[in-house]
Amino acid sequence: MSTFTIFLILIIIVCFLLILVIMVQNPKGGGLSSSFGGGGSQVVGGVKKTGDFLDKSTWILAIFLVVLILASNVTLKGNFGEGDSKLLNGDDIETTLPDEVPESLPSAPATDESNPTDSL
Repeated sequence: MSTFTIFLILIIIVCFLLILVIMVQNPKGGGLSSSFGGGGSQVVGGVKKTGDFLDKSTWILAIFLVVLILASNVTLKGNFGEGDSKLLNGDDIETTLPDEVPESLPSAPATDESNPTDSL
């Protein structure tokens, strides 16, 4: 497994944990944490400081997610510099001109008005 794959797996795990922590938090109008406790006054697990723990864990997971994303970008391999266009360099541009330039352009074919193709 490459290091990028390891970072990708860790990013997915942290995203899943971050979703769970956010869903369990108790908003002002109730939420999943009130349904886990069984009552409006009781919090998850019966601990009074659960809200502080969930807030801190949300921030820690979010910061860890950003760090993992930046670290995975460093380990990403690829030939990004070789995909430039030849037009950006200017040296490799080939100009092709026809051998003979016609003196006049051919005229458009005449229309036959006795058999019109456009009828409304």
